[in-house]
Amino acid sequence: MRRRPAEYRRPVRRRLSQWILALLGMFVIAGLVLFVFHHNHHEDQVKQPMMGENATKEPLNHEGLNFTKEILSASSFSRQLAEQMTLAKAYVIIAKEHNNLHLAWELSNKIRSCQLLLSKAAKRGESITVEEAEPIISSLSYLIFKSQDAHYDISTTMMTMKSHIQALEERTNAATVQSTLFGQLVAEALPKSLHCLKVKLTNDWLKQLPLQNHVEEKRNSPRVIDNNLNHFCIFSDNVLATSVVVNSTISNADHPKQLVFHIVTNGISYGSMQVWFLTNDFKGATVEVQNIEEFTWLNASYAPVIKRLLDQDSRAYYFGAYEDMKVEPKLRNPKHMSLLNHLRFYIPEVYPLLEKVVFLDDDVVVQKDLTRLFSLDLHGNVNGAVETCLEAFHRYYKYINFSNPVISSKFDPQACGWAFGMNVFDLIAWRKENVTARYHYWQEQNGDQMLWKLGTLPPALLAFYGLTETLDRRWHVLGLGYDMNIDDRLIDSAAVIHFNGNMKPWLKLAIGRYKPLWERYINQSHPYYQDCVIS
Repeated sequence: MRRRPAEYRRPVRRRLSQWILALLGMFVIAGLVLFVFHHNHHEDQVKQPMMGENATKEPLNHEGLNFTKEILSASSFSRQLAEQMTLAKAYVIIAKEHNNLHLAWELSNKIRSCQLLLSKAAKRGESITVEEAEPIISSLSYLIFKSQDAHYDISTTMMTMKSHIQALEERTNAATVQSTLFGQLVAEALPKSLHCLKVKLTNDWLKQLPLQNHVEEKRNSPRVIDNNLNHFCIFSDNVLATSVVVNSTISNADHPKQLVFHIVTNGISYGSMQVWFLTNDFKGATVEVQNIEEFTWLNASYAPVIKRLLDQDSRAYYFGAYEDMKVEPKLRNPKHMSLLNHLRFYIPEVYPLLEKVVFLDDDVVVQKDLTRLFSLDLHGNVNGAVETCLEAFHRYYKYINFSNPVISSKFDPQACGWAFGMNVFDLIAWRKENVTARYHYWQEQNGDQMLWKLGTLPPALLAFYGLTETLDRRWHVLGLGYDMNIDDRLIDSAAVIHFNGNMKPWLKLAIGRYKPLWERYINQSHPYYQDCVIS
């Protein structure tokens, strides 16, 4: 059968398109249902984390939290907890004082909970939530209210804390004074080893008459008054310390035979000092030892310091027991009244024929050749010394009482202080300016100790005022007896290092870093040193 042409055919019904629309509608409805279900399921996962291996994992905070800012924020729970914890700690102390141990335990327990929460918040880097903070804040607030209700109010808290602070301050001050006193006693005492050395040497002096005869022969040696030689004076009763000064000076000298050492000691140490310097080698240098008790001209009618030494009150103050703890221990150090210590003001009388000397303390070590000091031009001044006014506390007003009108009218309070321990003295200028008479005048003016309290430096600052030539700082470096932080380069460059302070190098409390600088100049091969010090 023949088909009709297309233009004459009947139109066909399109049933297929209706089915397609129906299927599309079903897919849309199913998609909406799935979206709603998935959304609700995700919210449930956020609110209720899955249990199991991931249950302990906390969400990571990529931005982090500045906990310092958090604790300082006025609106943060962290600050509120910290403040409550501080107040609770105060109430713990008060509760214990009132024997309310149960309340103290409850407060301590909540303080630990508070500390734990703050620690966790800092560790995870997130702010404390209200759910976390509320239980602790409520319970702490209740306990603080309970403490206040038990009459532990703010006023009581302040008074209690104030009394605690005062008690701690008193205990600290007492411990400081006691520590200072013990340190002062150790510094004043002669170590057992040095006492042993002195006893053995003194025994030799008493037993060996040839040594005493040898001293008499050397007494009138022309070298001790020869002004073409370089003269050093040391006033000490410490044999070992004096030997280190002499050894170190000779070891670093270019021409040791040009050196003459004048040692003055007391009657107790005279024999031991003589034996030590007679039986050791000093490379051709001359060593003269004198006994201060043989200086008959140095008496109470001439020297004010001796007059004070004979005064019963002064002797009780300096040599008695430490009964008045209000007086600073260093002010009562007997060395401040030691005649050997004040002998430095009588050098022209001790050596009437000498023109220039270098004075050395017994706690110094010489590291360079000191010969050049004798050729220094002092420009008519009496004393060549290193100034110490790099710090404010080394100016005159720190040593001397400028409220006294006599002092304030004659001296500049801002004048620079200088150091004893390594000094060049022009004895010709000294005699011309009559410095010893100046020293006597100021000692008499200070009879009531109102001008200065202690030592030989304050009267020296007055007596040598306007008569001191400043030396280069490298000639004399101080502080090795108390300052642990001196620059090594400064020590290495120093001609003389000074162990001023309580931590002397021959004591056990010496600063270990500096002690080898002193020990290397000890004659450690001496049998008495080995018996007394090493063994």
